[in-house]
Amino acid sequence: MVRTLFQGGQLFDGTGSGMAPADVVVEDGKIIEVGNGLDGDQVVDCTGKALLPGLFDCHVHVTSSGVDTMRRLTRPFSYQFYEAEANLKATLDLGITTIRDASGADLGVQQAVEDGLIAGPRMQISVTAISQTGGHGDGWLPSGINLDGKVSYPGRPSGIVDGPEEMRKKVREIIRSGGNVIKVFTSGGVLSPRDNPRHGHFRDDELQVLVAEANAAGIFVMAHAQASDGIKAAIRAGIRSIEHGVYLDDEAIEMMLAKGTWLVPTLIAPISVVESFDQGASLQPAVIAKARELLLVHQDSFARAVKAGVKIAMGTDSGVGAHGTNLRELALMEAGGMDPGSVLVATTHSAAQLMGLEGELGTVEPGKRADLVVVDGDPFDFSRLKENVSAVYKDGVLVSVGQQRMVKDA
Repeated sequence: MVRTLFQGGQLFDGTGSGMAPADVVVEDGKIIEVGNGLDGDQVVDCTGKALLPGLFDCHVHVTSSGVDTMRRLTRPFSYQFYEAEANLKATLDLGITTIRDASGADLGVQQAVEDGLIAGPRMQISVTAISQTGGHGDGWLPSGINLDGKVSYPGRPSGIVDGPEEMRKKVREIIRSGGNVIKVFTSGGVLSPRDNPRHGHFRDDELQVLVAEANAAGIFVMAHAQASDGIKAAIRAGIRSIEHGVYLDDEAIEMMLAKGTWLVPTLIAPISVVESFDQGASLQPAVIAKARELLLVHQDSFARAVKAGVKIAMGTDSGVGAHGTNLRELALMEAGGMDPGSVLVATTHSAAQLMGLEGELGTVEPGKRADLVVVDGDPFDFSRLKENVSAVYKDGVLVSVGQQRMVKDA
């Protein structure tokens, strides 16, 4: 086996330790040594550069490419899958080697990446998100038109359910379709036409059945939860992560701390909606009003969660905004009170913990999969991190390269 030596760089290993000089040796897709003065058959010269674990984004939609209503409704059905290929590559080029798709990608998209048919991060998929009638996943309008734009098909069933028994069957159907994680809407949201982000959705008995079925299959549940009531319902049910968490109140934060519930903040999401509208996207006035209302509340809730010590993992809701802009989230997390080192931990080790992958990813340690990101300059300068990513390795294989050639013979 060829030993590849990443030599001479400053290592951020994801464990919470500071940056330090270190070499890393990779063999057969795994990290086998970390230290100083190591050797290898092939050298990646990291002099003057930083070396990071592969990054995570715990909330994306790779088959979505923006929020322009008319574009979504007039796009050919199959076009989303070709867009997914471009979106996955744009994400990988940022150094994001693992993602959690929060509805849209089906088993075929996941398998195409796993088989090497297309380039992209490894994925956990939720296939379709579960919504109550009139909830965030229901695009029904008084005209009878469905504004959601997502057509159900054998690989991606409808997610609308009402009542515990419908919920039980739907979770099983999603798992049958290939879901590695279950996504549920426990509140209204911004982009849906007939609900309110302040209103909680689903009753406790419905959510208890959902979590029981997910637990039986050994998979986690993520909850789109913006309303305080929806957040608390998700926490009571034992759902693993709160996505967005816009209207967090003190009681909800205390509940998250007591239960160990994760927050995936997606701070960039409402900003992306407003930016898209300002750039000419066709959106309903009610959608823009909801997005503008959320902005300051969302940022304040996140800052209070950070101060309280809530567990946080990075996620962006990319697909609402453009893929390839995911790293904007890191600067927003820093502005919300996280120090830069904690932001990178939330984007590596903590995210791996959330997804149940901490045994193989998230840190640079012997035995872990060799997902590595080479960065020119300061990796804590989040405003320039995208431009400074010069090489990305997934399972020890170079999958994206910047301006400079990184590999030379030893």
